[in-house]
Amino acid sequence: MSFLHHILAFDANSPLLFTQFYFWAFFALVYALFALIMANGKGRIANGRLHLRNVYLLFVSWFFYYKTSGLFLLILVFVTLSDWLIAGRIKANSQRPAAKVLLALSVVIDLGLLAYFKYAYFFTNFVNDLFGTGFRVFDVFAYIGNGFSTAGRFSVDTIVLPVGISFYIFQVISYTSDVYHGRIQPVRNILDFGFYVSFFPQLVAGPIVRAEEFIPQLYKPFRLSRRAFGIAVFWILNGLAKKIIMSDYLAVNIIDRVFDNPLLFSGFENLFALFAYSLQVYADFSGYTDIAIGVAMLLGFYLPQNFDSPYKSKNPQEFWRRWHMSLGRWLKTYLYIPLGGNRSIGFGTYFWWTLIAVVSAALTDWWWMLVLFALFMAVVAVMNSPLFRERMGAERRKLLYSNLNSFITQVLGGLWHGASWNFIIWGGINGIGMIVNKIWREQNWHVRFASITILTFGLVALDYAYNLPVWRLFSFWSAIVWVGTAIRYIYWLCEGRDTPLTNSIAQAWAILQTFTFITFTRLFFRSSSNLDPATANEVAWATAKNMVNQIGGAWNNAIIPEFVYEYRWVVAMFIAGMAIHWLPANWKRRYRLWFSAMPLWLMVAVVCLAIFVIYQFVTADMQPFIYFQF
Repeated sequence: MSFLHHILAFDANSPLLFTQFYFWAFFALVYALFALIMANGKGRIANGRLHLRNVYLLFVSWFFYYKTSGLFLLILVFVTLSDWLIAGRIKANSQRPAAKVLLALSVVIDLGLLAYFKYAYFFTNFVNDLFGTGFRVFDVFAYIGNGFSTAGRFSVDTIVLPVGISFYIFQVISYTSDVYHGRIQPVRNILDFGFYVSFFPQLVAGPIVRAEEFIPQLYKPFRLSRRAFGIAVFWILNGLAKKIIMSDYLAVNIIDRVFDNPLLFSGFENLFALFAYSLQVYADFSGYTDIAIGVAMLLGFYLPQNFDSPYKSKNPQEFWRRWHMSLGRWLKTYLYIPLGGNRSIGFGTYFWWTLIAVVSAALTDWWWMLVLFALFMAVVAVMNSPLFRERMGAERRKLLYSNLNSFITQVLGGLWHGASWNFIIWGGINGIGMIVNKIWREQNWHVRFASITILTFGLVALDYAYNLPVWRLFSFWSAIVWVGTAIRYIYWLCEGRDTPLTNSIAQAWAILQTFTFITFTRLFFRSSSNLDPATANEVAWATAKNMVNQIGGAWNNAIIPEFVYEYRWVVAMFIAGMAIHWLPANWKRRYRLWFSAMPLWLMVAVVCLAIFVIYQFVTADMQPFIYFQF
């Protein structure tokens, strides 16, 4: 009985993770019964088995989520039932105003749950800081639960974030919205819809699957070719290697140590940890996605690609097209385009810009910012008026609309990642980076060189006047960009022609600058991760400030060779990880196909060897996936 209780009961200290042996034992049993269900069915028998398979995997997915999040399974079941019923009523009232009311009701319910569990501390602290009040969070669901169980069993003074709530909430919102806009038909069977929402490989950390991509697969005959089987196994091994060998090793041996107390480490060590974190978060999240894609393929389902070698990007826009692609598509479809995209700006654009400005002024006490913002919005309104619209030209209008709406999308995308001002700052910096890059590419080389020269001298002057690490850091980076721009400017003045060599150098330089920019923004992202929501803002800001002070402060260069020697395996892991990431895509495709075409006996041998090597890197405390907290 004790063994069965351990197997079946939820243990908060031991959630069901892809990196645990227990998960693979669980999946082996699930897959064995799955194979029995799907074996040799034809005609009506095959259709019946598809339905049985869907129901079976639905309850497997619910059990998986229960083992990961306990009674928060009830929230998942509730939103499944709620959106299925509302979407059905939307279809029945598709030609009436009631459909819009039903859509709004669905969004309010879904985002209300997300806001309650994820942002309760954030909003409470903001109100208390702004008005000097003393409000405290109160867990209503725990209070209700205590009414049905032993008094005091659940704490009402803390709100715990359910694992994966951000992912499945966005998934059900996309479903209801697509039904409203007529992109898909509502799912008639609630069990099929529940399976779509809760499919366990991608349930707790994505990718976010659109209904139109996944639901048709529920009714297709199961087929797993020999090559697909091999590729599925490859993705699983690839994901485990990324997570355990690369991500966890870097985290335990350098990154967590530095971020826990930046002041104990030198500027170079802080900088290396920051760059290593860029690799860690990619290996961690894309590793989870690889495993999810592989497991889903073994079950006959295909999940969308979520990463496309993002650190090969030559500018911030390209990076966000390659990183967390399912979230990017969701934000584009359900936020950026409804705001107007690059076609227009309306009430939503003005509302969000005004809210961002007011909140920023309130937090900083720089109320004069509202005057500048009012002038800015007045200029935007004039430029958007019929009188000036035609004078601007279509391309300039598109650039203006796109910049305004994409900045909002990036800020709200940052807020989606977590309830901390650092996440919002992270999103805002990425938004500014995208806008600056778009404007930069529109200019000729005279303007580019002049603007970076003015910026560099301005930052150097600020560093000289105030002698602050942040200005020293910015001026140093700006000077590096100035050198690259000057070389390119001189080459352009001399009418140098583009050649394969010069194009390769230019692309490498752009990739390096983009990687550096994205890595700098990670400072605010990582500072806000893995924190108690009640103290996240204060701790995250202190961590980010201390790291900036260390990186931008005076360096003791004598420490660098000592650090490289003492952490030689960590440095080697980082270099190897980046080298593999930057391999050409066709090389990676070749060794995937080579693996999938192996004789079965050889594949089994390689899998056994790979698992042996991978689990040599397992740490004493299993590291959770970073995106579980989102």
